[in-house]
Amino acid sequence: MEDLVFRDADVVDGTGGPSYRADVVVDDGRIVSIVKEAAAAGCQRPRAMREVDAEGLVLAPGFIDMHAHSDLALLRDPDHSAKVAQGVTLEVIGQDGLSYAPVDDRTLGEVRRAISGWNGHGDDVDFDWRSVGEYLDRLDRGVDGQGIAVNAAYLVPQGTVRALAVGWEDREATEAELGRMRQLVAEGLEQGAVGMSSGLTYTPGMYARDAELTGLCRVVARYGGYYCPHHRSYGAGALEAYRKMVTLTGEAGCPLHLAHATMNFGVNEGRAPELLALLDEALAAGADITLDTYPYTPGCTTLVALLPSWASEGGPEQILRRLADEDVAERIRGHLEEAGSDGCHGVPVEWGTIEISGVSDPSLTPYVGHTVAESAAARGETPWRVARRLLLRDRLSPTILQHVGHEENVRTIMRHRVHTGGSDGILQGEKPHPRAYGTFPHYLGRYVRELGVLSLEECVAHLTGRPAARLRLPDRGVVREGHRADLVLFDPATVAAGATFEEPRALPRGVPYVLVDGRFAVEDGRRTDVLAGRAVRRTPV
Repeated sequence: MEDLVFRDADVVDGTGGPSYRADVVVDDGRIVSIVKEAAAAGCQRPRAMREVDAEGLVLAPGFIDMHAHSDLALLRDPDHSAKVAQGVTLEVIGQDGLSYAPVDDRTLGEVRRAISGWNGHGDDVDFDWRSVGEYLDRLDRGVDGQGIAVNAAYLVPQGTVRALAVGWEDREATEAELGRMRQLVAEGLEQGAVGMSSGLTYTPGMYARDAELTGLCRVVARYGGYYCPHHRSYGAGALEAYRKMVTLTGEAGCPLHLAHATMNFGVNEGRAPELLALLDEALAAGADITLDTYPYTPGCTTLVALLPSWASEGGPEQILRRLADEDVAERIRGHLEEAGSDGCHGVPVEWGTIEISGVSDPSLTPYVGHTVAESAAARGETPWRVARRLLLRDRLSPTILQHVGHEENVRTIMRHRVHTGGSDGILQGEKPHPRAYGTFPHYLGRYVRELGVLSLEECVAHLTGRPAARLRLPDRGVVREGHRADLVLFDPATVAAGATFEEPRALPRGVPYVLVDGRFAVEDGRRTDVLAGRAVRRTPV
């Protein structure tokens, strides 16, 4: 007999095709048999050591989070219910051009400081790796040598590569430095990374000229990977920034995946069709393009990310020195509030849209859950004085919610045929964005069941089969015989995000079973102690 059979499941297989009723049999971590209702009539149904009555439940491939920030969480939190409870079975990490490999001792310390708002300081993590391959091996070992909660694929972070080869200065790379960066990207892909990411509004990745990025993308293309840029603007100039990424990757012959592809701020309200027209034109000409979004209007980043790029040159310590200087701080304020900082996407900051979501210094907790404008009014201060104090006292760690999105744009983009789902979930802070805990059930409950923006079959394909195809994973993302048994079973009548802006860590409803590599990570709605996740390495071309 086989290990496990799900009886009478409504299979939504990840291809976008119609659902069907079937018994699905799992053994040794793979789907070994799918017996459709019509085929089972009059013949013996499959038997297994364990049977689960799936009547009324949808059985789908495990969800793939195409934009995750769990780079350290996977190593420090064996439970990881933030993702497991949603039905996520694979996360793509190394996002936005900054992560922890490849590094040397100097760069590791700088990166840890720079993205402490995303992942914490990591004081409880043994950083016993330096290369991409060593980091992937560390994910394989996971927590106490037992593995990790879900599978993980890694993108070589272009900003970290630049920090290692060039530093944190705003200048063109020399020929030798360009060669070193190309070598580092090639090594990361050879060691198993699936592509390369950039954070082109974050230092030091933002200092790369387009020619530098094109050269790195040629390396990515050679290895069959893809380029995932957080591009240079999601506000003023957003369409031009998207166009540049399409042109750049076209010249390099590199597949393009647009990270958190939104159209934000007042200047872009209602302009999502213009973005999609741009992409459709490129797709019709043969471009290989996909994108991901989260189903919420606010964004989430760090407070320091809003600063103009010149204020961030040189890395975290130089930023703190500039903020401490009264004259320089006044220049920064002018760029933020009047000119429109490039860190704030070319739009003058509106402090009423900037909500503090997390701090490292417990004495600053009273600021959490309030906008900078609200905290300033309560203290009789200017918003910039409050923001500057938080940056200095918390040493650049505060995270923020940025309330600058538009629901119409969100719905329009998620309908597109190359769309995939990504949480962009930052797990740090007292009040993180609820997308970290709720993205995938929110798609199913809000945008499928309640609003009908997508059909159930379409939505599941956006969250499973399409991401697996982008990642070039031949045996994941579809319910098919021989494929990995990374599966989720959910109740289509009740599935919903529990997480809200008031209770951002509440777990979802209606997801009773999640399997990672054929083992129950969630069983009868409860997290088990299973750690079946591993690093998923690039499929060789």
